[in-house]
Amino acid sequence: MSIEALNDRVKTDLSYLAYGGANWVFPRAHTEGRVYDTVVVGGGQSGLAIAFGLMKERISNILVIDENKEGLEGPWVTYARMVTLRTPKHLTSIDLGIPSLTYRSWWEAQFGPEGWERVDKINRGDWMSYLRWYRSVLGLPVCNGTRLRLIEPVEQGLYRLHLDGEGSSSETVLARKVVLATGIQGGGEWHVPPMIADRLPSSLYAHASKDIDFGSLKGKRVAVLGGGASAFDNANYALSEGVAEAHVFVRRKEMPRINPIRQMEASGMIERYPSLPDGDKYAAMVHFFKHNQPPTNDTFERASSWSGFRLHIGSPWLNVAQADDGSVEVVTAQGTQNFDFIIVSTGLLTDPSLRPELKLVERHIARWGDRYAAPESIASDILDAHPYLTPGFAFTARDEEGASLLHGLFSFNYSALISCGISASALSGMRCGVPKIVAAIADQLFLDDKENVLGDYFAYRDQEFTGMWPKAE
Repeated sequence: MSIEALNDRVKTDLSYLAYGGANWVFPRAHTEGRVYDTVVVGGGQSGLAIAFGLMKERISNILVIDENKEGLEGPWVTYARMVTLRTPKHLTSIDLGIPSLTYRSWWEAQFGPEGWERVDKINRGDWMSYLRWYRSVLGLPVCNGTRLRLIEPVEQGLYRLHLDGEGSSSETVLARKVVLATGIQGGGEWHVPPMIADRLPSSLYAHASKDIDFGSLKGKRVAVLGGGASAFDNANYALSEGVAEAHVFVRRKEMPRINPIRQMEASGMIERYPSLPDGDKYAAMVHFFKHNQPPTNDTFERASSWSGFRLHIGSPWLNVAQADDGSVEVVTAQGTQNFDFIIVSTGLLTDPSLRPELKLVERHIARWGDRYAAPESIASDILDAHPYLTPGFAFTARDEEGASLLHGLFSFNYSALISCGISASALSGMRCGVPKIVAAIADQLFLDDKENVLGDYFAYRDQEFTGMWPKAE
C-alpha cells in the first residue's frame, strides 16, 4: 500500500464513522470577536490527538497553537536524543481506535508489511514523520509560531489568551476551554541544581532539554549528571558526535533496573488508575518515582560500547566550581575530576507557580498537598506540589473564587501524573487519557449550555412521522 492509498483509507474509515458532522456546541458571541470553544496549547502528539478527539465529538470550533515552526513540535527532532522511542512498537496511542491511523499502518505504507516484525522499536525520526502525516491527513487546525504568554479570566467559562510569536495573527484570542497539552515540562520547569546554576557560567553547562552545540565539544570531556534514561541517551549522542569522553554520574549505589511502566501497560493500571482512592494513587507514584525509568538495554549497550564512555555509580556530586583553566571541577565521594562541559539530566520540577501563563490563577489551583495528607513515611514535597486534577484533567480550586476562575482550564501534561497516572505523560497512556479529557471538555460545554440545549429540546416540534390513517383511497 502506498501513502496515497493509506490517505484514502483513512478518509473512508472516517466517513464510515460519520466524522465531520455538524458542530453541536452553541456559538458564543463577544465584542472582541470570535470565541473558540477550545484552544489547545501545544501541537505535539497530545495536542494533535485531543484536537482529533474533539472533532470526532463534533466540536470543531477549535484551535491548536504551538510555539515551534511546523514540523518541529514536541521533543522528537529538537532536544530528544534517543535513537528509538522507549515504548513498545505494538502499543497504540493517538489513533483513537482507527486502525488506519496507527503508526504501524503508516510505517507499512512506507516500507511494506514484510519488515514490520523485524522492527524492534520505533525510530525517533520516523515517529516525528508519522506525527506530521497524522496532522496533515486529518487536516487539524494548528497555528505554528504562536506562544501563549498569559491566560486571563474574563468571566466564568471565558478566557482571553495573550499570544506572541511570528505565526500569531492576533495578540489575543478568546476561548471557553483551554487545554495545556504542553509536554513533560509543561507543568513546571526543567531542573538545574543550584550547585550548578549558581556556581558556573551558562557557557559551561546545559540542561539535556536545551539545544547543545556538540560540534564545539568534539575531542573534549563531558560529564552527564543523572541516572535516568535521558542521561544515557545524551551520553551516547555526545559520543556519536565526536566527544572524546562522556562520564555519566549516578547518585544511586546501583542502576535502576525495574521499569514500572511495563507492568502498568499490562495490568490495567493505566486504564483504571484514575478510579483509585487518593491514598493508593499517592503510594503508587511514590513507588514510580523511586524506581525512575532505566535506560533501555539497547541504549545502554550503544552508549557503553564507546571507548570514551564512563559510568560512575554511587557518585553524588558534592561540589562544582570553575577551575583556573576554565574547566569544571567536579567533586564526588570518589574523588575530583575536571570536565570541559556539563550536561544536566536531572529531570524537572512540577508546580503551577512555575508557569508564567498561569500567574493570574495559580494561587487558586489546588495541589495534592491541599487535598491529601500523606503518611509521614512516604510524604513528598515533590508530589505535594502537583496540581490536584479531576479524572478529566481539569484543575480544581482551593477556594470558591478559584472555582469560577478555573472553570474551563485543563492540564494534559506531566503535572497530571499523580492525579491521572501516566495517561498524559507517556505514549502508553494516551489511548486512555485522550478520550477522558475529550469527554470532560464535551461534558463541560454541554452543561455550560444546558439551558439553551434543554430549551431547544422542549421546544422541538419538527414532525418526523408523516403517515395518514385511514389511508386515502
